[in-house]
Amino acid sequence: MNRESRALSGMRPTGPLHLGHYFGVLKNWLDLQENAQAYFFVADWHAMTSDFADTSGIRRNIVEMVKDWVAVGLEPDKCVIFRQSAVKETAELSLLLSMVTPVSWLERNPTYKEQQQQISSKDLGNVGFLCYPVLMAADILIYRPYGVPVGEDQLPHLELTREIARRFNSCYGQTFPEPQALLTLAAKCPGLDGRKMSKSYGNSIFLSDNFADIRGKVRGMFTDQTRLRKTDPGNPDVCNLFSYHVLLTDDQTRADIREGCATATLGCVDCKKIFLKNLKAFLLPIQERRAKLTERPGAVEEIFAAGNESARTFACVTMDDVRQKMGL
Repeated sequence: MNRESRALSGMRPTGPLHLGHYFGVLKNWLDLQENAQAYFFVADWHAMTSDFADTSGIRRNIVEMVKDWVAVGLEPDKCVIFRQSAVKETAELSLLLSMVTPVSWLERNPTYKEQQQQISSKDLGNVGFLCYPVLMAADILIYRPYGVPVGEDQLPHLELTREIARRFNSCYGQTFPEPQALLTLAAKCPGLDGRKMSKSYGNSIFLSDNFADIRGKVRGMFTDQTRLRKTDPGNPDVCNLFSYHVLLTDDQTRADIREGCATATLGCVDCKKIFLKNLKAFLLPIQERRAKLTERPGAVEEIFAAGNESARTFACVTMDDVRQKMGL
């Protein structure tokens, strides 16, 4: 892929970002902004498909999330950062795409089925939740990107977008290229308790955490559960902590840690100290950039002003074509 190729991705503003977001998504975004025409959007409409009952924190979450994006290295001069709801044409395209999308396609969506079964604390019987894949298709297709970065678990979602594009093209003529999956390797970044890192589990290290809080979290994090004493040999391959060393520790030190753990010459407390040192070195520049951004009132709105205009300009061209193809 090159700078002439467009790529697009978005994120819902549901709370502070953690290490899992960085290694699972943002790290890949940093590569995209260097090698493609990258569009990154705050999916505020998508946040309301499941959290419509309480939107009190959404504005703050939007601002804080963009601060995290810029703090980790996204540069508004290299990519387009915009707010989904600022591009009203996306809602129009979503409505028009819904005209050609069979209900059965939405009902078979694996995420729809899973969340309906597993999430009992929220009312997910709304039309917006059922139809969010159509809105997602509109988010993507309106920018006619070459590719969309996804993990293996997101492939069915992108395939539905491709199906909707094919259906539209068959009805009205070639309009949308079918976006390709830009598969991203899933970095193993488990939560402090070994489960998936998630703010809802209370097992996350957030990019904006102060270091006193981080020390407390790391002290209590799970390691190799079979290693009860320092003199017991450990197994780094099943140790929750070692996954972080794979991400943040240099090769030689990581090899020394592996040997020390396996031979019981390095205890978990010392292993955590090495991790804390490396984590601080990783997070400090991110938090310094974040602090500078926070010191500039209106900085995020300035980013949005430029990004929203750029995104909407492109979206308007697409919608002119769509309306003409549909005879509107």
